[in-house]
Amino acid sequence: MKNIFKNFSLIVAVFLVLAAVSLLFQNNQQKPTEISMSDFVVKVQNGEVSKVVVNGDNLEIQSVDGEKLVANKEPGESLTTLLKNYNLSEQRLKDLKIEIKSNSTFGNWMLSLLPSLLPLLFIIGLFWMLTRQVQGVNSRNLNFGQNADDDKKSGKEKKEKITFKQVAGAKEAKQELVEVVEFLSNPKKFTEVGAKIPRGVLLVGPAGTGKTLLAKAVSGEAGVPFFNVSGSEFVEMFVGVGASRVRSLFQKAKKNAPCIIFIDELDAIGRQRGAGLGGSHDEREQTLNQILVEMDGFEPNAGVVILAATNRPDVLDAALLRPGRFDRRVVVDLPDLNDRLEILLVHSVNKPLIKEVDLKRVAERTPGFSGADLANLMNEAAILTAQRNKKKISQTEIFESIEKVMLGPERRSRILNEEEKKITAYHEAGHALLAHKMPHTDPVQKISIIARGQAGGYTLKVPEEDRHMHPRSYFIGELSVLLAGHAAEKTVFGEVTTGATSDLKRATSLARSLVTEFGMSEKLGPRTFGNKEELIFLGREISEQRDYSEKTAQAIDNEVDALISGAYKVSCDIIKTERTTLDKIADELLVKETLEKEEFEKIVGKKIKN
Repeated sequence: MKNIFKNFSLIVAVFLVLAAVSLLFQNNQQKPTEISMSDFVVKVQNGEVSKVVVNGDNLEIQSVDGEKLVANKEPGESLTTLLKNYNLSEQRLKDLKIEIKSNSTFGNWMLSLLPSLLPLLFIIGLFWMLTRQVQGVNSRNLNFGQNADDDKKSGKEKKEKITFKQVAGAKEAKQELVEVVEFLSNPKKFTEVGAKIPRGVLLVGPAGTGKTLLAKAVSGEAGVPFFNVSGSEFVEMFVGVGASRVRSLFQKAKKNAPCIIFIDELDAIGRQRGAGLGGSHDEREQTLNQILVEMDGFEPNAGVVILAATNRPDVLDAALLRPGRFDRRVVVDLPDLNDRLEILLVHSVNKPLIKEVDLKRVAERTPGFSGADLANLMNEAAILTAQRNKKKISQTEIFESIEKVMLGPERRSRILNEEEKKITAYHEAGHALLAHKMPHTDPVQKISIIARGQAGGYTLKVPEEDRHMHPRSYFIGELSVLLAGHAAEKTVFGEVTTGATSDLKRATSLARSLVTEFGMSEKLGPRTFGNKEELIFLGREISEQRDYSEKTAQAIDNEVDALISGAYKVSCDIIKTERTTLDKIADELLVKETLEKEEFEKIVGKKIKN
């Protein structure tokens, strides 16, 4: 309808412009003066006429002085005869230049009909155009069940070929996918020994870890067509469209075998059925059922391999994960230190770095970053360098970009009064002091009282090495660090502010997890409490099913209170004992606003390693 309205408006505008131009032309054109036949004869007799053009019964007269005149003669009579009847002298008749202009009857008829015919032709053309538009819409509606993935098939695209060399890190995941590449390249090697390649390979991992990139690399290594679709593309307003598109996709894949079908965000259509939302005719469930049927309908070793990616494997339907469908799961985890260094090297290839840039230090400072985060980090560093009119990226821009990716951009426009600035300085100094003094916490890398994102200030702590398991002592130390800002405000100013709200929420959540999830409560023992239920369709927690009594619930609350109270007491004791050091840190922050690790350690000394 939008295109129809646009075309209609364009035609109307063109028609109005043409009409205006035609009217202007007609108004500006000088109309000839009409005279009677007797006046014409008099002018000829006086020698005032230089030329006469006879156009049927109309006379187009041009006078000696250039004036244009018109006259009408009697029908059926020639001009010469009429002039003789008016007793015009032979000499004047000879001197008069007469030109006969032939005019067909059809031309006159068309000339008289054209003014009324143009609006009719305009209406007919408009009606024809609208009819074509509606027919096009109807044609597309009849084909909405077809899968529009022809342009996405990498076998027909002229794009840069992606291989495993361009995928940094993820060594174990690449090793698992090498088998798929070998099968697609040389299936006879497997069939001769009776082996069957898995029909579906599910790539599981957090967002941004490179699942889609790995799937494209498999296609590039094997040199086969690559059909890339998203789970959301199957779901439409009309029931049955998704199932039809699934059938269309698999038919095309079988015709192009060997090939790869990659379904991104599989959880969009593969969530558990029977969640109580929608009925048995739910569009999403019909699409899922069709996928299950198509995967079971493959012939053995048909040469079509299905890759799918999701970051929510816990919500997938059990039928998708059984043997014969997605029977192999490849975990694509967050990169470790060495992988992060490789990823940074890949994303810094086209970026000019100064010689002093140490990407290993950047990798050490970015634990928990995904591949997409690291790519964004290097891009932000390049943007920051360009904004500062520099030609090469330095370590400073990269470190500032780490904080921007983690916390958001600086908010220097958020101006604090002197009292608020002092409170923020002591708050962050408390966090940093406890992180330095507690034996099992991560070392401080930077302290700042410049607002970033939603944070009024921040203390950046980074572990010296990647950890996958944490002991109870680490969490107890983290509780004290989280509560240190609150303790510093209470000790120095005698009251607390709302600046510690986020810290208190995190501390409470961590203490409850220690008791109910990690089994680290000394009183309640090594067990978990509660079974959290999620709304499958939305992926959100809606309730917690208690598997414990009210008495145990009270014991859990008491244990959480004890953990928080103990950690808070430790924070207060250290802050009171190290009050002089706390003041030095806060005073330095008030002057510089930001302290790097080296500046901080000049005040407090080196952190003692355990």
